[in-house]
Amino acid sequence: MNQVLFIVWRESVEALLVIGILQAWASQQERSQRLLKYLWTGVALGLLLSGLLALMILFAGDAMSGAASEWFQAGLALVASLLMVQMVAWMHRHARTLKDDLRHHADQQLARQGGIGLLLLAMLAVSREGSESVVFLYGAGARLQGLPLVQFFIAAIAGLLLSGMTLALLHSSRRLIAWRHFFGLSEALLLLLAAALLVSATERVGGQLLAMALPEMAYTLVGDALWDSSRLLSDSQGLGAFLAGFAGYRATPSALTLLVLSGYWLSVGCWLLQRKTGSAACPA
Repeated sequence: MNQVLFIVWRESVEALLVIGILQAWASQQERSQRLLKYLWTGVALGLLLSGLLALMILFAGDAMSGAASEWFQAGLALVASLLMVQMVAWMHRHARTLKDDLRHHADQQLARQGGIGLLLLAMLAVSREGSESVVFLYGAGARLQGLPLVQFFIAAIAGLLLSGMTLALLHSSRRLIAWRHFFGLSEALLLLLAAALLVSATERVGGQLLAMALPEMAYTLVGDALWDSSRLLSDSQGLGAFLAGFAGYRATPSALTLLVLSGYWLSVGCWLLQRKTGSAACPA
């Protein structure tokens, strides 16, 4: 449930931010009312495209069974994890210039295609955020199985409301909470959630490997737990469950899970070091 709330909150903040920038730009142009109609039509089409993607993914998942379904969900979880890391990299490159970039693109689209250009820009921006939300939520399905539909919608609605409150707070109290602080916090949370989704994908893949005829060493790597810390911090309730959903914590990790998670954080740490120092590669 926490994953649903965070994903909807984070993607909604970015979508509302983009829509707000485009709305402010359109209001300053000639024939602003006409441009605003194109803008909101683009927003509606973007939401429609996201909904169609959700239906396609759900249909594909329901059409599969057994091993095929497990591989499909593992693949979606892996894609979601990679998309989150890519989003963090994109935010780092464009967060400071997002407003100017959007206004520049809107000027170009208006000059080339008129209101249709603004419609397409809004549609692509909203459908991108919506599609990412769909992939993230489906990729997180391994940890969300058993969550009642009512709780899912409550978490989603809470995420939407929280995103509106977040934007209002950011706009009204920039001295208290700067945009760079917001993006920095969301980057950290996205990297943690990406790790959790990567672990989820690894476990699904591991479960399928255990059903295959593999050397004994492979079964040990995939199936045996290296330790059991459930007495200290269980991953099924309380703080442990929260860390499991948001950071990939496991009380009984396999060697494969530990290797994947260690490789992920080494890669992320290397990238963060490159970003901070500006060096071309991590030191050996």
